[in-house]
Amino acid sequence: LGKCLLSPIVLAAYAYNRSLNDLGFGERSENEPGVLCQLFSFLMAFFGLAPNLLLLAMALECWLSLGHPYFYRRHLTWRLGATLGPVAAGLCALFCALPLLGFGVPVQYCPGTWCFIRMAGDKPRELGFPVLYASLMGLLVLAIVACNVSSMRHLYGMARRQPRCGPPAAAAPRMEALDHLVLLGLMTVFLIICSLPLIIRAYMGAIAADFDENADLTALRLLSMNSIIDPWVFIIFRTSIFRMFVRRVCRRL
Repeated sequence: LGKCLLSPIVLAAYAYNRSLNDLGFGERSENEPGVLCQLFSFLMAFFGLAPNLLLLAMALECWLSLGHPYFYRRHLTWRLGATLGPVAAGLCALFCALPLLGFGVPVQYCPGTWCFIRMAGDKPRELGFPVLYASLMGLLVLAIVACNVSSMRHLYGMARRQPRCGPPAAAAPRMEALDHLVLLGLMTVFLIICSLPLIIRAYMGAIAADFDENADLTALRLLSMNSIIDPWVFIIFRTSIFRMFVRRVCRRL
């Protein structure tokens, strides 16, 4: 959904060879971002944060189902799962709308096809939201990593309890546990790599007033890559050829 909403705006800017501020409608002052730039900034912030909230819900479900199956069976229902998605999206939308109300400053990034929250400045109005955004992002990443590491520990224990050899039917649960273990490990590593640069840039901007547009743009691109990489990791890993390759490596190890 994020790619479908954001990509047409970027393509339109390139097609007309104009920046987002120039494409926007309505009157604005010279230093004020346009309406389209503010919308793009809101969508970037929302789709940078909302997937992590959903990932946290998935990580919590995985951790509870593996580590606390009786609690999971008794308290986690389909209705609760269906409610969590809209509630998380609504809370995330309210939080990311704060810059539209004056708490935070949307800014256009070079080459004029990106807008995001200004991550450096000398005013509380400029610094408050990016620090809060980075702190929330960091807490989400820590919680996701903690849940995934605990789930990986449970999966490793399950794999060790399964027979190493014997008929294929007996060894299947062990290999399935190892499949999930490697998949969770890869997704956790990619989440940390893609999220940390933005968190670091926000704190550097607040502490040292370091407004480096190229560094901010790199951090934003890495954050966007996380939602692209995760589905591909899942798709590629679930193919039979790749799983067979991983199983052979695991057997050799």
